[in-house]
Amino acid sequence: MKNRTEKPVLLPLHFTAEPDEEFNRQLAVLHRLLDDEAEILAPTALGSPVPDSADAVVLPEVLGAAYRNMPQLKAIRVPLLIITSEFGTVSMWDWEIAAYMRSDGISSLAPSNLDQAKKICRALGVKRQLRKSKFLVFQDNPGAGFQASIFKRFYWWEDECTKRICAKFGVEIVRKSFKELGESAKAISDTEAKAAADAREIPVNDVPSRSLLSALKIYLAVKRELDADPTFQAAGINCLNESHFSDTTPCLAWNLLYEEEKLIWGCEADTMAMLTKLILHRSLDVPIMMTNLYPFILGQAALKHERIPAFPDVKEPENCILVAHCGYLGVLPQSFSTQWSLKPKVLAIVNDNATAIDARLPEGPVTLAKLLPKLDLMSVAEGCLESYAQYANSDCKNGGVIRVKNGPELVRLLASHHYLISTGHIQSDIQMLGRIFDFDVESL
Repeated sequence: MKNRTEKPVLLPLHFTAEPDEEFNRQLAVLHRLLDDEAEILAPTALGSPVPDSADAVVLPEVLGAAYRNMPQLKAIRVPLLIITSEFGTVSMWDWEIAAYMRSDGISSLAPSNLDQAKKICRALGVKRQLRKSKFLVFQDNPGAGFQASIFKRFYWWEDECTKRICAKFGVEIVRKSFKELGESAKAISDTEAKAAADAREIPVNDVPSRSLLSALKIYLAVKRELDADPTFQAAGINCLNESHFSDTTPCLAWNLLYEEEKLIWGCEADTMAMLTKLILHRSLDVPIMMTNLYPFILGQAALKHERIPAFPDVKEPENCILVAHCGYLGVLPQSFSTQWSLKPKVLAIVNDNATAIDARLPEGPVTLAKLLPKLDLMSVAEGCLESYAQYANSDCKNGGVIRVKNGPELVRLLASHHYLISTGHIQSDIQMLGRIFDFDVESL
């Protein structure tokens, strides 16, 4: 399995001309607790230049001298960590200095537990990795294929979106032909695809052998492209709008590539979803997926698209959302699922030979999130995955029902019909990530 995230580099700073005994004692603690999470440089005095290699500055000791050195602290252009206790957290004696820094416009990261300190390190590593990463996207003429009136509207296909992602995070988006990928997949022999099937335990339900082999051929074809360049951290295919280029769908491929290589996947080549997913999953190590949102208050506008007669009968329906994608909950890796099986396709837009994943996240607390177009704001809503709803002869054979705090307000401020769902309530963690990746959080 490939390691796709680098360690961040932390620079310890001391307020005195030379490190004192308490500083050295806490620096030793940082090495003991965080050496597996970060590379910690030799310490230097506050006011010294911060090397370009440093992803963040860490203060192992905070003294009253901080009040008299705000200009030097303000001059630091990388995230500032305060980890001053032997437990890998900020010491409560340092809250006053942290508050004074905030009042002077200096934002710091002061973890309240060791796990949070490790998340900060992972996030800094993700930010570092992104600067040398690529996303691989297979598409030819997005928006011009099936359901063009819908697909031509999406921001993630705009040149502006691609340029913003590169300018802010350093990610290069590489586009290749889906048509050529489909042809390459079909050219793979049944023998090679069958060997791939025999080497893996893939739960299937009513999937013909030809359909399974086709799903594995697209997996093998994508894997060849990825193996040629280790800087690819995520991949996506314009699999619905241009589905005429393939006799299958990439759902199984995304599952296998995540399980085997931790690759981030993007349904419908949604680079905004891929970026959001990568930041949240790699930083917080939380199960996550992308799906479509169908708020109950949208009524027929949502029901017609999913070909269902009515939403489930629930209390306070205005605060509920049906979540479904490609006939089921969406593409969900097996390791995130309570139930998982590969089934025949549901949507009419894809080839009859195609497949889809029927899987479930655990019921309970969840968080909806997605970056907004200008990448300076992340939309976040905490809720509860209450149940699953099944509709025969529809495009929602098994969708989830999520209850949020304020459905009308959520609909007013939604960023997209595509949202990421993660398990647990993680808004506070996302707010922490915002200080590392430079985005604000809009709570819905």
